Amino acid sequence: MDSKIRYEIEFPINSSPQLLYQYISTPSGLSEWFADNVNSRGEFFTFIWNDSQEKARLASKKSGEKVKFKWVDESSKDTDYFFELHILVDELTKDVSLMVVDFAEKEELGEAKQLWENQISDLKHLIGSV
Repeated sequence: MDSKIRYEIEFPINSSPQLLYQYISTPSGLSEWFADNVNSRGEFFTFIWNDSQEKARLASKKSGEKVKFKWVDESSKDTDYFFELHILVDELTKDVSLMVVDFAEKEELGEAKQLWENQISDLKHLIGSV
């Protein structure tokens, strides 16, 4: 299997950081835009899309700022891959954006970025940031 490459995309979002944080850090918030359903048990989150599901561990979070989920294997052991959602606030303009850090295989990079664009578009509609 090819190793995946890390990439970052930044999305401007017209929202308060506190509201945005609720949508990126809670199972109910994430299930409204990121996955069809999200369940959590302790530090483990299960993301469900159609007939597939992936499990991740909430590796770190900083209230109102960022969350990092590490993908885990069948035995709940951390893999090398994660995704991170980081709320950025410009000090001068107070503009808010969401930085996404994720991994994809080289040949799937464009598709992976497009998927994030679609999901963030759903998030923006939810919070009225269109």
